[in-house]
Amino acid sequence: MSPRMRVGVYPGTFDPITYGHMDIIARAATHLVDHLVIAVAENVGKGPMFNSEERTAMVQAEIDTLDEDVRKRIEVDHFHGLLIDYTRNRGASAIIRGLRAVSDFEYEFQMTGMNTKLDPEIETVFLMASDRFQFISSGFVKEIARLGGQVEQFVSPRVLARLNEKVAANRP
Repeated sequence: MSPRMRVGVYPGTFDPITYGHMDIIARAATHLVDHLVIAVAENVGKGPMFNSEERTAMVQAEIDTLDEDVRKRIEVDHFHGLLIDYTRNRGASAIIRGLRAVSDFEYEFQMTGMNTKLDPEIETVFLMASDRFQFISSGFVKEIARLGGQVEQFVSPRVLARLNEKVAANRP
């Protein structure tokens, strides 16, 4: 009998994807699951800078730069609706979430409780952000970029180019 493949889903808006996201992705794909689905959420309620197709393409471009052994274990997809339904439909047994600070924990704790009530068979696994990425958030990256600040230490050159294009296109 072959062991069951461990599939995990790492959901997020990824607006834009940062080095912090990539750290969680690489660690989850390397140490926690056999197959990682990066699920780019529609999440129009957050008012994303990039539409879901742009965000999915940016995530895929970042994954394409990873070492082949890691890259072959990762799939990029997008979804809308309930995360727990998406996770179940993908045959995943775990939702991967990154935590940067205590402030993230309260929201994540509540979401985990709700997801557990909806499907107790799906576990939520938290990865603490690596110390060099604990302060990075997509929201801060977008705000700094909009105000003319430098964000190249937080995102890849590919994402930086897309971010700069979007900021320039939206300037009055």
